[in-house]
Amino acid sequence: MSFLARVGGALDAAGVCYAVVGGYAVALHGAVRGTVDIDIVVRWNLRNLESAEGALESLGLVSSLPVTAESVYQFRDEYISNRNLIAWNFHNPRDLTEQVDIVISEDLKGKRTISMQTRTGAIRVLSRKDLIAMKQRSGRPQDLADVDALERLQ
Repeated sequence: MSFLARVGGALDAAGVCYAVVGGYAVALHGAVRGTVDIDIVVRWNLRNLESAEGALESLGLVSSLPVTAESVYQFRDEYISNRNLIAWNFHNPRDLTEQVDIVISEDLKGKRTISMQTRTGAIRVLSRKDLIAMKQRSGRPQDLADVDALERLQ
């Protein structure tokens, strides 16, 4: 089973309200894009964030920072504004290609997700429209290149 399928399965089993964003989402929408880590956005509430943390830990992933879901939830604005932290990274200490970023600068609330079938199962992905809007807001060069690639598919 692929790492993406294992992550999606663990998040689904834990009842996490999430969507894949980033390079994997761009690729699943049909644009060629290489990436190593899986980026997700969650519905922003403490229970959901704690469930996501537990699901990732159940896969052997550990937080790259000495923080917990509770502290990330409580100090979100501080982390974003003063520490330039927009994503909370989890990694597998035995296989550094297995990484998941929870994007803390975005909230899934009000965004549309779709279920996309992969060779190893279904995964929840942010809709193309919401993915484009999120990437435009970030303004980073790779995100703007992703927007261009996604818009060419329409």
